Amino acid sequence: MTQAVVGINSVRTALRFGRGGVTRLWLDRQRRDRRLAELVQLAHAAGIETEQVTRAALDEAAGGANHQGVLAWVQTPAARDEGALADILAPWCAADRASALAPPLLLLLDGVTDPHNLGACLRSADAAGVQAVIAPKDQAAGLTPVAVKVASGAAETVPFVAVTNLARTMAWLQAQGLWLIGTAGEAATPLFATDLRGPVALVLGSEGQGLRRLTRERCDTLVHLPMYGAVESLNVAVTAGICLYEALRQRRFAGPA
Repeated sequence: MTQAVVGINSVRTALRFGRGGVTRLWLDRQRRDRRLAELVQLAHAAGIETEQVTRAALDEAAGGANHQGVLAWVQTPAARDEGALADILAPWCAADRASALAPPLLLLLDGVTDPHNLGACLRSADAAGVQAVIAPKDQAAGLTPVAVKVASGAAETVPFVAVTNLARTMAWLQAQGLWLIGTAGEAATPLFATDLRGPVALVLGSEGQGLRRLTRERCDTLVHLPMYGAVESLNVAVTAGICLYEALRQRRFAGPA
């Protein structure tokens, strides 16, 4: 499926990291500036066709989104299957664990059904250096055009792995040496008191129900985010961003709080 990616930053990311998915580049024929010239250079270097079009054509193709005078037609990335996980983790599994190779950081989403949330989680995962985002094939959002658009290029850079049985995949990850840390409001341990510096898979539940029973039971430990206001929980994409950046903080800048 081909979809439109709009905006200078999103198109630049697609051109640089889209694994050949960009098929055409549309540019506002009335606009001439350095930022669009950079995109044209990237497109030409990749052998991608560019076309000068009217702003009206861009407005229609963008569906009301702020395209900033540029739109890329991109093949929607496909989800990978569970077999891809062995390849993703292979460098770490094969390395001397005392080496400088950073331990893996994965994000597992248990039944997240909103494509906007999935896209936002992918974007945060890319920013935090996550090796893969894993989710069930059924009763969960996949790489729909909406999710890819919200991800702003991260759907092309972060492997999205759709698995048949999430609990079985979690057991396999544990066998590879990963520590599975789930989030739950009733958990006794706060996230910020948890060591996230080793090989970790953060496990987040769906928007309304949280972690399913089997997923919760498969986790090695459960943590909570401290809540001091009136609301009882945070959006799953916000939670993902907080958890991933706490892991990044510990790994790059400090030990656990």
